[in-house]
Amino acid sequence: MDATRVQLPRARSGIAGLDDILGGGWARNRLHLLEGNPGTGKTTIALQFLLAGAQEGETGIYISLAETEDELRAGARSHGWTLDDSIEVFELVPPESVLDPDQHQSLLYSSDLELGEAITRVFEAIERLKPQRIVIDSLSEIRLLAQSSLRYRRQILALKHYFAKHNSTVIMLDDLTGETNDRAVHSIAHSVIQLDQLAPLYGAERRRMRVVKCRGQSFRGGFHDFTVTAGGINIYPRLVAAENRKMISGHSLLSGVPALDALVGGGLQSGSSTLVMGPSGTGKTLLVLQYLKAAVERKERAALFVFDEELGLLFARAKGLGIDLAAMRESGNLLIEQMDAAELSPGEFSHRVRASVDRDRISMVGIDSLNGYQASMPEEQFLTLHLHELLQYLNRQGATTFLTLAQSGMVGEMKSPVDLTYLADSVIMLRYFEALGRVRRAISVVKKRGGAHEDTIREFKIDSTGLSVGEPLHQFQGVLRGVPTFVGRNETLMDRP
Repeated sequence: MDATRVQLPRARSGIAGLDDILGGGWARNRLHLLEGNPGTGKTTIALQFLLAGAQEGETGIYISLAETEDELRAGARSHGWTLDDSIEVFELVPPESVLDPDQHQSLLYSSDLELGEAITRVFEAIERLKPQRIVIDSLSEIRLLAQSSLRYRRQILALKHYFAKHNSTVIMLDDLTGETNDRAVHSIAHSVIQLDQLAPLYGAERRRMRVVKCRGQSFRGGFHDFTVTAGGINIYPRLVAAENRKMISGHSLLSGVPALDALVGGGLQSGSSTLVMGPSGTGKTLLVLQYLKAAVERKERAALFVFDEELGLLFARAKGLGIDLAAMRESGNLLIEQMDAAELSPGEFSHRVRASVDRDRISMVGIDSLNGYQASMPEEQFLTLHLHELLQYLNRQGATTFLTLAQSGMVGEMKSPVDLTYLADSVIMLRYFEALGRVRRAISVVKKRGGAHEDTIREFKIDSTGLSVGEPLHQFQGVLRGVPTFVGRNETLMDRP
């Protein structure tokens, strides 16, 4: 028995993400089903498939039973595409005899004549053009003409065998507008891809796709987010960290603030993840910016993905604290991107982070904040799984990750919108505390995998020179209640009166 695996030749889809999911593209000389409700992007994917074939010198034909040729060409132009001579649009409109009431038959069902004539015209076009790539839009029209599920299935089988003899790769589109959920084509097609469109309570629609079946080839399972833009479909394959394993030796990363480095046990490990959490205004973003600044000064490349704050305000605020983000970005060592939680899907965000690390060799990533990331998926139940895969991937690429998480409330018992402390390798906690009639900031490390850290609380100060960390403060009460109160001596405080 020959155990050698034989991979079917692939036809590129014209969409990098889809080719990745399918292991190189659609299997050649096979019939495939692409189904989804109207507006999910079926026609756009089909056009990109034909255009990809045209780039390789393959002839394609778009057989339309629903849209006119003018509508299809106008849709292509909206994406900046031109359907050249290698792609023919075959508009299969009803013959004039069908529209003429004087020509209606009384002894035969009109569907017998209409379906037979439609299929004959399709075969004539195939014989004339001999295309390598074929798109049929849509099966709902054939289903209506067939009228019975048995006749419909037999007709699809006949089409499949006919196309197989001509060595054509065929994509059939189904808009799922039939009265019954007919799955006959699922068993006939070589592969089945479903497109979904979700409408969240707020924000833009979310689109996702999944491969239902694919004979004879492995594929990436599960749902994959995608968007429809002016340039076509962009598909973001689900990130699987286990597929990306690298042996990278870690080293300690310093922040440029000696007292902070002492607090975390001599520095954070490269390739690890750190969660910075605390109430609003305690300095979470500034702490992350300090590590990014130190990385840029070491001539490393860093990236910052901002959900919550407008970049102009962030740049101005950071410069007032001694961190010139604009200069760091102009040097090419800092990538900063503004994220819009209302318009962004989790899959697209993971793709953008991954692309920056792979393309620009990013060694440090900051995400500010997880509250905004959670807002981008308000109806998703698997935020922790998304983050787990993303953090595992970044760690295995040797990239150090910093995440901020705002806890609700200013003082008292703090609550987090989601518990992610078990995912992070290190957890830095920021708090307000009261001493001598003033509200001050405190910093402590509550977790660090793979190394020792101080179990003390230090004062944390922010001024025009940036951030500074004081000596360990031992005289505290109420730390675990969320309202640390200092009861020690004045001389141990920073900027004491």
